[in-house]
Amino acid sequence: MKQRVGLDSALTVLAPVVWGSTYLVTTQLLPPDRPLLAAAVRALPGGLILTLAGRQLPQGHWWWRILVLGALNIGVFFYLLFVAAYHLPGGVAALVGSVQPVFVLLLSALLLRTAIRGWQVWACVLGTAGVGMLVLGPEAGLDTIGVVAGLGGAVCMASGIVLTKHWGRPPGVGLLTFTGWQLAAGGLLIAPVTLLGEGLPDRVTWTNLAGFAYLSLVGALLAYAVWFRGIERLPALTVSLLGFASPLAATILGFLFLREGLTLIQGAGAVAVVTAVLLAQRSTAREARVARGAAGPSPGTTGVPPGGTVAAGAATTAGAATTAAPPGGPATAGTPTAAGAARPDGPTATAPTHPLPPPEAGPAHPAPPTTEAGTRPAAHSPRQTTEGEQS
Repeated sequence: MKQRVGLDSALTVLAPVVWGSTYLVTTQLLPPDRPLLAAAVRALPGGLILTLAGRQLPQGHWWWRILVLGALNIGVFFYLLFVAAYHLPGGVAALVGSVQPVFVLLLSALLLRTAIRGWQVWACVLGTAGVGMLVLGPEAGLDTIGVVAGLGGAVCMASGIVLTKHWGRPPGVGLLTFTGWQLAAGGLLIAPVTLLGEGLPDRVTWTNLAGFAYLSLVGALLAYAVWFRGIERLPALTVSLLGFASPLAATILGFLFLREGLTLIQGAGAVAVVTAVLLAQRSTAREARVARGAAGPSPGTTGVPPGGTVAAGAATTAGAATTAAPPGGPATAGTPTAAGAARPDGPTATAPTHPLPPPEAGPAHPAPPTTEAGTRPAAHSPRQTTEGEQS
């Protein structure tokens, strides 16, 4: 269980790591002051590719659900993300967005009926504090439009995570197709607004095309497929806390490519972010083990019925064919009796407490071989003496 949670978390965290490069790509490769265009190009091509490859369209109520999820996870979120990236330093934008787990925690309590636990609150506080130490500096400036856009993006993403967890995925629809629907819906929502509000740039360079291709194929198509898989397999808050890896990746990329220095405070922030992520993962694995243990043994587990005894040398399992005697007569070799059936002249057998496999599945533990085929020693017979035999 712990290994499975660790693998799911390790794969899911790749999505926010990729998204951490958005700030670098936006400022270095994309045309300036084109947030709507960047959002539309990031979502629409990859969404159309996955939708066409899946050869499926939403059915019934999933049409409006996909529109809602596409707006929250993709369309409106992308737009607000790029507005924040253009109006704020990358680190400040990341800090504003780091409040997302708090919204996920509250929405999960309302919609998913999950209890708010102490470790969840501490993980949110620790992660947000770590992001602040990572990205804030004396030169960091605040812009009202950028801050509002960052907070709005955090609310959109939190709502999208919780609703995706709440609604799940349509039966028979693959993960890539489900991802493509949301990307296409989000891209189609903002494409008309892009044409009306910004228009197309007069000139597009090869550098711009490379930036758009990276954001569409890697930053959206692949990253969101991994992200939605994580939402299905992990608790909503755990997925949201993994998003703290995004500003951590942005800081590391800034150090490597933009020659931005790293301080001891930033190092402490990185440690706090990693600690918050590990706390979420370990707590999730522990709660999963507790829940699994509370569910009891899996079907097929055998045991002694309450109040019953097992004779020495006899291994009896529910559903196994056993040798029994007809009422008032001697035991007959090879006569099967159903497990848990009551004998007419004897005490009623107590039903086992756990679900047991059907008779055709065979006994879980084969009975020991007898000395003679079809006979069992009298000392080992579980049959009780009947009143007729006592007389």
